[in-house]
Amino acid sequence: MMKLKKRGAVYGIIAVMLGVAVYLNWSYVSTPEDLLVAGQVSSSGQKDKEEQDNGAAKETGGAADTEAVTAADYFAQSRLSREKARDEAISILKETMGDEETDEKGKTMASEQISKLAEDSVTEARIESLIKAKGYSEAVVFLGTDSVNVIIAPPQAGFTETDASKIKDIVVAETSLGADQITIVEAG
Repeated sequence: MMKLKKRGAVYGIIAVMLGVAVYLNWSYVSTPEDLLVAGQVSSSGQKDKEEQDNGAAKETGGAADTEAVTAADYFAQSRLSREKARDEAISILKETMGDEETDEKGKTMASEQISKLAEDSVTEARIESLIKAKGYSEAVVFLGTDSVNVIIAPPQAGFTETDASKIKDIVVAETSLGADQITIVEAG
């Protein structure tokens, strides 16, 4: 009876830790506009300081350069946030596997979760690469259990239904999810 309670507690802790990791990952994705604005402030502040240090005057074309740098910063920041959340979840799962009180079933579940997170990471990177291969400048993919969120830098001509269709085709081909489970968001 005591062993059963310990096992239940371990499974409960694993579920809560995974829930926290998923929440952290989702919280980084749910506010792309806030992150983009924060990136713009940071990037323009750094650019202003560099220009003052160099004694250069601001150019009217500088705003477009800052915007391009900011978009790249946004995508890099999103990938970094995703990896941090995933690394934190893996760390928790490894601790669970190394805990002497965790039974074999719990260790097996933790191992399976680590494998799943690794597979998701590879799938996200592959989808991002395929999207870039289709001519889009930047994309970041967040793979969930039954959904995929794709944040994309829109083409200069604007984002069209054809673009959405191309991206959905890539995601459907690389995952077992349907087109209705894919959300595409334009950055910026």
